[in-house]
Amino acid sequence: MVPFMHSSTCDTISIVAKYRKPSGIPAVTEVKILCWNVNGIRAVKGKGLLEWLYRESPDILCLQETKAHPEQLDKDLREPQGYHAYWNYPEQSKGYSGVATFSKEKPLRVQNGFGVAEFDTEGRTIITEYPDFTLFNIYFPNGKKDETRLKYKLDFYDAFLQLVDSLKQKGKKLLICGDFNTAHKEIDLARPKQNENISGFLPIERAWIDKFVAHGYVDTFRHFHKEPNQYTWWDLKSGARASNVGWRIDYYFVTDNLLKSVSSAFIMPEVMGSDHCPVGIMLKTP
Repeated sequence: MVPFMHSSTCDTISIVAKYRKPSGIPAVTEVKILCWNVNGIRAVKGKGLLEWLYRESPDILCLQETKAHPEQLDKDLREPQGYHAYWNYPEQSKGYSGVATFSKEKPLRVQNGFGVAEFDTEGRTIITEYPDFTLFNIYFPNGKKDETRLKYKLDFYDAFLQLVDSLKQKGKKLLICGDFNTAHKEIDLARPKQNENISGFLPIERAWIDKFVAHGYVDTFRHFHKEPNQYTWWDLKSGARASNVGWRIDYYFVTDNLLKSVSSAFIMPEVMGSDHCPVGIMLKTP
């Protein structure tokens, strides 16, 4: 496995306690974590990304499909004020894939990738460890192009599951967020019957999420919300967002040993700028 790497891009800013218990009892901090597939960070910057970031002021923001190397970005985006910024991207391919994690609190450790070369070349994963949980920010592969990419996606899923299971068995509390590129159940897309033979809703992809859940990982949004018509991605070409013909493919999963700390999970469909919208959770920490 690739060793964790330390980074210090700005002074540590402590997470603000939203609620305090009476004197003598340890304070409880509520942490706001947002996640967004921006479909090109340079494009979404021009649509108000930084203004939205500072207005929402999440303690942690995880971005996927950034499609940029840090040196291509202005400093205000490469190192947003008040945040430690961590980037992963494919070395050989600018304008493709990529993830970034912005964190007010400096993580204990940071790791890019799984430590498996086959799955680390496309810059899809950042792992940040905090005192109370370990956060995975992942842009999972899309399998629509052809059978080769579908196999790569499924193999990536399996390598990911092997890694998180090994950490879970050690008692780690895990939080996994990102674009999984699969809608789990019929409730998670507007037109399930028309898409049952399309990658993103294939039985084999959905079965993998079933297995993932069976291993002790909880879909936090569905834990709190059972209603239909809740989506995170809409096809741009067809104008599907206006009529809410969408898919829910962006998730927050937590290990069952962290679930009691999750106070809410939500989707932010009102936030524009990408073909995805942000998703978020509130997490209580000691």
